[in-house]
Amino acid sequence: MHIAVTGNIGAGKTTLASKLAAHFGWEVLFEAVEGNPYLAPFYGDMPRWAFHLQMYFLKSRYEQVVQIQQSNKRIIQDRTIYEDAYIFAMNLYQSGVMSDNDYATYKGIFDLMMQTVKAPDLTIYLKADLPKLLSQIQKRGRDFENNISAQYLSDLNAHYEQFINNYTQGKLLVIDVNHLDYVNNYDDFEWISLQVEKALVFDTPV
Repeated sequence: MHIAVTGNIGAGKTTLASKLAAHFGWEVLFEAVEGNPYLAPFYGDMPRWAFHLQMYFLKSRYEQVVQIQQSNKRIIQDRTIYEDAYIFAMNLYQSGVMSDNDYATYKGIFDLMMQTVKAPDLTIYLKADLPKLLSQIQKRGRDFENNISAQYLSDLNAHYEQFINNYTQGKLLVIDVNHLDYVNNYDDFEWISLQVEKALVFDTPV
């Protein structure tokens, strides 16, 4: 079974994926942030590094998809391959950061990959507004994220809403995390884990 956690930068995907994996006994695959050679340079000069960063994430995400599809384990994934193309790359292109040629090359490779990609059995979208995102980003204190603008996060949120509203690839569970603290409040985490369990048991949309 393939479960995926999606959401904007700072929404709490990695933390929730880790906690759900520990709770249900799943294996977890994290986003390629640590050791990513393009992430810090990207936030310093987006036009220079946008294509490199998106290709790096696309490659790593596709490798995870292949691993998941060849496995017989229950795996939870931190962010999906769909977000790479439909949210991050599209946002960079529409905002003029990524050139026409770079986006066309990127999208062509993504479309080829999609011929062999199967959607997650359940996608969990963490809905978080700008104050929540900014607070979480500041709290975790990654130096390279200091250059992330509120406008960039807001643009990404708009793309996420459009993506989620039109998502038909598989079962979707939307969780508004604006007023939840599943790290320090066990009741909040218990409530989320119950929603996930219900979504996995029943075939009706959540």
